[in-house]
Amino acid sequence: MSQWYRRDGDDLILLLRIQPRAGRDGFGEILDGYRKLRIKAPPVDGKANDYLVRFLAKKLGVARSAVRIEQGQTGRNKRIRIRNLSRLPELD
Repeated sequence: MSQWYRRDGDDLILLLRIQPRAGRDGFGEILDGYRKLRIKAPPVDGKANDYLVRFLAKKLGVARSAVRIEQGQTGRNKRIRIRNLSRLPELD
């Protein structure tokens, strides 16, 4: 898959490569079909995953319950499902 996002019915699937303990939060370049996302949270005791869900929910304007990590709970490459997202907003 060359794109880092795709539609699955009413849902949106994001392929993200997470860089924890970054100086600031933000999206980066696209590499090998994954969009890089820097987050400030450390990868300890699930803190980075929790932070990631909160960050994406706020950025996309959806409830936290609409954001689910489908693959990559313990790795940097993650597949994220956003339920019932009508459109992809600008992600910078």
